[in-house]
Order: sequence, then C-alpha cells, then structure tokens
Amino acid sequence: MTLAITRRYRFPAAHVLRHPGLSDAENERIYGKCANPHGHGHDYGLELRVEGPVDPRTGWIVPPDVLDELVRERVLGRLGHRLLNEDPLFRDRVPTAENIAIVVHEALADAVARSTGARLARVRVVETPRNHFDYDGDAEEAR
Repeated sequence: MTLAITRRYRFPAAHVLRHPGLSDAENERIYGKCANPHGHGHDYGLELRVEGPVDPRTGWIVPPDVLDELVRERVLGRLGHRLLNEDPLFRDRVPTAENIAIVVHEALADAVARSTGARLARVRVVETPRNHFDYDGDAEEAR
C-alpha cells in the first residue's frame, strides 16, 4: 500500500527577477516591480509531498526527523535568509517561485529516496497568499 505525507516548512529569502541577457527596459516590461535591482523578500512556504509504502514496524512512510534534517541541510540552511540570485543554484535561472520549486526538487529527490526509500512526489512553493507553484519532478518538461 502506498500513501503520501505532506510536510510544511517556511523560509525567508529575497530575490530580484531579472534575466542577465535582457536589457533593463525588457526586464522591467517582463517582471515589473519585481525587477527592482535592490530585490524584495518573501516568507516562502514550502510543502513536500512524499509517497511510499507504510513501514509496518513504525507505521510511517518516512520518519519526520529524517525528512526534516534533509530539508534543513539541503534547502533551508542554503536558501533561507539569502538573496537567491547569489546562489549558484540560480546561476542560469531567474529565481522565480517556479524555479525555486525545481531547485528544491533537484536538491532533495535523490536524498529522500536514498535515506527513506520513499519518493518526493511534489514540491509546492507558496510565495504569496494568492500564488503557489507545484512541481512534480519532470525537469525536462519544465524548462
């Protein structure tokens, strides 16, 4: 039997939505006020959906402390309280919430599978009360 758990986290970070190959005018046309070179911040919500069989011994899909530690090491400690544009993960990507979801999935998918035997099925990034972004791991389709 396969079930899923969704676990929630938060991290504050800032970003500037600007593509380096575009002019200032073009960046402003595409990204509006989010192209401000001084950046702006969000208190991002992060939801991870992990799927797998229930361990008959523990009754869990994944031990919460194991998942929490992976998220702390690979995501929160790296992206929290930072200007995302300065992280090498965003060297070739504008740090939109969509790209944050992809980067988080890339940072966690293999580690979750190796550590728990479960599958990272979805990453949701909540940027504002009106905007959330879901990524299920198909990187080629997203680019």
